[in-house]
Amino acid sequence: MPIRFAIAASLALPAPAIAQEAGEAEERQEFETTDVVLETTMGEIVIALETERAPITAANFLRYVEEDRFDGTVFYRAMPLDWGDQLNGLIQGGTQWDPERILPGIAHEPTTVTGLSHTRGAVSMAMGEPGTANGDFSIMLGAQTGLDADPDAEDPVWRNGYAVFGYVIEGMAVVEAIHAAPVDPALGEGWMQGQMLAEPVEIVEARVVE
Repeated sequence: MPIRFAIAASLALPAPAIAQEAGEAEERQEFETTDVVLETTMGEIVIALETERAPITAANFLRYVEEDRFDGTVFYRAMPLDWGDQLNGLIQGGTQWDPERILPGIAHEPTTVTGLSHTRGAVSMAMGEPGTANGDFSIMLGAQTGLDADPDAEDPVWRNGYAVFGYVIEGMAVVEAIHAAPVDPALGEGWMQGQMLAEPVEIVEARVVE
């Protein structure tokens, strides 16, 4: 089953103001989180997993970390969004359906339930359809709230949206560097063609911050 993290330009929104992002960060501090580090060949990315607000999805990611299932995997995709003055898009990485790494799919936690959103630094599950997310994830460079669940959408994909389960709290410069790495125009299928990194960036180790 293909791993999907699609986005329509008409559904995404520009990055929020700095003051709004600061307010969202302050709000996140009021909820229980667990920090994990992704040590990549381009530097470290620290993620606060929303274990209170997105317990199913955060626990799934944490299990991958604790069982070393992310160690040796890669960030393999850099999707650009070319509008406005601010850098936007996402990077995607994880197990790529490796049968020796993946765990069973998990129940979908839409943003209408968790109260989370695809703002800058949001970490979100890649999936084919609700209930299929397992070991692949994406990190937002800027706000893409069109990926949030929309109960009024006719398309079931956008009605369910994607599941945010954490936020980058350190290392956004590393995320941006990965996103800026060269892509191979011949790699990728369909609308993902030209978004695959020419040299994937290895996740050397993923670990819980003690």
